[in-house]
Amino acid sequence: MKRTFAGVAAAVLATVVATLVTGCASDTQHPRDAAVTAATDRPRPLTEAEQLRVSDAQQRLIKDCMARKGFTYHEAERLSLEESRTFGYVSDDVAWAREHGYGSRIRAKHEQAKRANPNVAYRQGLPAQRRTAYDKALDEGVDAPELTAELPSGGTVRKRVGGCVAESEKQLYGDPKAWFRAEKTAMSLQPLYVPKAMADERFTAALTKWSQCMKRAGHPYRDPAEARQAAHALAFEAERKLAVADAACTRDTRLRVVGKELETEYVNALRGQYGEALDTYDRLRLRALAHATKLVAPRA
Repeated sequence: MKRTFAGVAAAVLATVVATLVTGCASDTQHPRDAAVTAATDRPRPLTEAEQLRVSDAQQRLIKDCMARKGFTYHEAERLSLEESRTFGYVSDDVAWAREHGYGSRIRAKHEQAKRANPNVAYRQGLPAQRRTAYDKALDEGVDAPELTAELPSGGTVRKRVGGCVAESEKQLYGDPKAWFRAEKTAMSLQPLYVPKAMADERFTAALTKWSQCMKRAGHPYRDPAEARQAAHALAFEAERKLAVADAACTRDTRLRVVGKELETEYVNALRGQYGEALDTYDRLRLRALAHATKLVAPRA
């Protein structure tokens, strides 16, 4: 079944801005120790490298907590900073594409690390009673306290978290309830603005130019998601060539730039209702970063 243009546009725009609404900034956009943007008093978003550092710090906190409770916990295997970069389905980084294609080998490496997770083997090797104690120490399972948050698009999301996982979140973010609610709000705004941004002529014009650019390069795809899907069946060298063309066309047509501009514009329009939650989200992440810098080094 063929997708309508509206369906194509919705899918592409969602991937263009997927990492943007969460407040991930360019690693070169902000001084590392700056707590606010130059233009406003709003808390600044974290860079991607800083987000990774917070994630790594949480693993360290869980490991230390589990050790205090008499268990071994292995921190998740870390990819390099280069390997950990995220683009969604829209990248204008030609150099990265030339080296990694769409990242298939990196994903394979990550999946292999997950399959070889030593925590799984460690837990399975414990006697039944100790295994139950391990689960309780880690996150308390179904007995953990429940957090709830109302989503901007409607409905309620719930999470049970206790044990060392809850302790790590409290150390990083201070107030687990405030963090959960702010995070879920920030991560759930897309349904409120994507349809409007999707219909914006700036986006549709950039997408059309991207498709025309790719066709001239010998890759007749309607959107980056379609090109990326086609790459799944390709050998790495062919994947790499397609990814380079994709990134070059994205750069030349400013598709990613337009997506960022639209995301900023339409999310700002929602700040009257959700600005407090968005600012809380960034403020608590900055708090977590301040603690993380005392625990782990940045990824190389």
